[in-house]
Amino acid sequence: MNAPRRAAAEFARYLRTETTGGIILLVATAVALIWANSPAGDVYRAVRDFHLGPEFLHLNLSVGDWAKDGLLALFFFVAGLELKRELVVGELSRVKQAVLPVIAALGGMVVPAVVAFTIGSSTPGFGQAWAIPVATDIAFALGVLALTASNLPASARVFLLSLAVVDDLGAILVIAIVFTAGFNLVAAGVAVVALGLYAYLQHKRVRTPWLYVPLAVVTWVAVHSAGIHATIAGVALGLLTRVKPDEGEDEAPAVRLEHRLQPWSAGVAVPVFALFAAGVSVSGDALGRVFTTALPLAVLFGLVVGKFVGILGASALAVKLHVAEKPTGTSWRDLCALAALGGVGFTVSLLIADLALTGPDTDLAKAAVLIASAIASLAAAGLLLRRSRAHARRT
Repeated sequence: MNAPRRAAAEFARYLRTETTGGIILLVATAVALIWANSPAGDVYRAVRDFHLGPEFLHLNLSVGDWAKDGLLALFFFVAGLELKRELVVGELSRVKQAVLPVIAALGGMVVPAVVAFTIGSSTPGFGQAWAIPVATDIAFALGVLALTASNLPASARVFLLSLAVVDDLGAILVIAIVFTAGFNLVAAGVAVVALGLYAYLQHKRVRTPWLYVPLAVVTWVAVHSAGIHATIAGVALGLLTRVKPDEGEDEAPAVRLEHRLQPWSAGVAVPVFALFAAGVSVSGDALGRVFTTALPLAVLFGLVVGKFVGILGASALAVKLHVAEKPTGTSWRDLCALAALGGVGFTVSLLIADLALTGPDTDLAKAAVLIASAIASLAAAGLLLRRSRAHARRT
């Protein structure tokens, strides 16, 4: 392998690490905040709102919309691949261990929504903003976990990944149901046929990308045209991908695709989305309103308090009723730290804020998401560092 190819391979390996993904995401967020609040803020908004794409396919979208509808589909495809692998051959292949993150995710969706609705429902314009704190950001949460908890059991990471994927899927379903303005039955039919063909090709062990790439594009366009949020296409394709290698096959398609696409997801898709989603006003007046206005307070408490109570409470109830088991090697103190990390709402919370609100309320809600995510990250990091040191002393 020549030097440029070795360098490219090493860079891709570096991008695959969750620590790196979290750092890049943090940098992109900082750039967005600085750019949007600088003298060049008008340039930022002009770039974000610039439209391009074919109108006849309903794809004349702004750059910001391309980031949240297109690039996030890649992110959710990679997440779907990893979830499918864990469900079939990994930590979640045991029913009782697979059930726990699902129940925890449901608790981590319902309780934050109730908290947000209780605080903000009487506010004019609150509308569907109760949905903003229902999701946990996979990339950011795993990045914090990788930075602070190297000695925790691997099962803790799988629990957090599964929880985040499930409640992001739940959030996407909320988007599909609550925020769908119209439903195109023909386009939905095309999407179903395309997904069926993808599953059939996987079953027949077809490997050529010359079929899969166009089919993935058709699926994405059809789902988008149907009026459903296009990221669902990524999740569906990931869950339909084969995860068990055949005899004589070095890697299953899911592992091979995850290996190739993870650097693009962590290094391009999520950071570019953050760049165009996190550019909100952070003036003194705006920050003051976050802590004195019901709508952003609803989002803030929903993420920081609701997520922690919902995830930990649902987990405790499921284990007590013997319908689920704790992840291998983890204690309740470990789960407390992971529940605190669930309050990092970032990616999908920002997406829902864009869909649920308009005008100044959108920026207020986004500022609340960023502040809540920072609080949850710092609180969880402190707890995770303590738990990591405790596990290290035992080894």
